[in-house]
Formats: sequence, C-alpha cells, structure tokens
Amino acid sequence: MLRKATLDDMSFVNECLPKMEANKFKSLLTGDYIFIIENESANKIGVLVYFELWEKLPFIEHIIITSKYRNKGYGTKALLEFEKLMKNEGYKMILLSTQIDQKAQFLYRKLGYIDCGGLTFENTPFDQPLEVFMKKYLS
Repeated sequence: MLRKATLDDMSFVNECLPKMEANKFKSLLTGDYIFIIENESANKIGVLVYFELWEKLPFIEHIIITSKYRNKGYGTKALLEFEKLMKNEGYKMILLSTQIDQKAQFLYRKLGYIDCGGLTFENTPFDQPLEVFMKKYLS
C-alpha cells in the first residue's frame, strides 16, 4: 500500500501536488519523507508527505487520494500503515492538520486523532479557514 517514492514518481506527485517544485520533491526523496499510496493492483492512487518536528515527531503534511479512489477506504489503510511504520521506528505520536472546512477531519477523528490546537491567518496574505491540529498517540 505505501512505498517510498522514487524519482520516477515525480510526474504523479505533481498531479497530486501541482505546487510542489522539483527541488522540494528531491529533498523529500533524500529524507524518505514521501510515500506513494498504491491499491491492490499496484496502481498509484495517492501521496503521503510528512516531515519530522524536533527530530522526534512525525507531522503529516499531505495525504492525498486521487478523486477516482476516494471514499473507498484507501486513506484509512494508508494512515494505519503509516502509523505502524512510525511506531516501528520508535515514534510515540503523530501530528497532522486540516482545515476546519475539510471532510478529512472526520476520518482522522474516526481513526483516533484528537484536536490539539488551531491556527488562523485572518487579515493576512494567507487567509484561510481555521487550521486544526490533531494528534494521535501510538500505543
């Protein structure tokens, strides 16, 4: 389901994340911070990007399932597999965020993520709905 991305995945990643520049993609590859999500037939269906805060806390920056495969359980499977990988690497918690107007928050809560803060950018060049931060302890 999850496999580390390679340079050959760059065009697919750009379909999912059109604003990602080649330099950022290559740096994610170097740190193994980007995964391709595949279905049972090994079709590329999504991307998971994360980074480490303080060298001890994985933060999921993006988890995107292409529209054709949404609402079929692939996001759940990808998150659960990612959690298992992180737990096996010794991490104790995962952090992620989503905008308050996005449906993904309901999936995250269903999987045990709990709200732990929020951030607003009112009256700035980055106006957007409230960004909700969520955490999950890996037990």
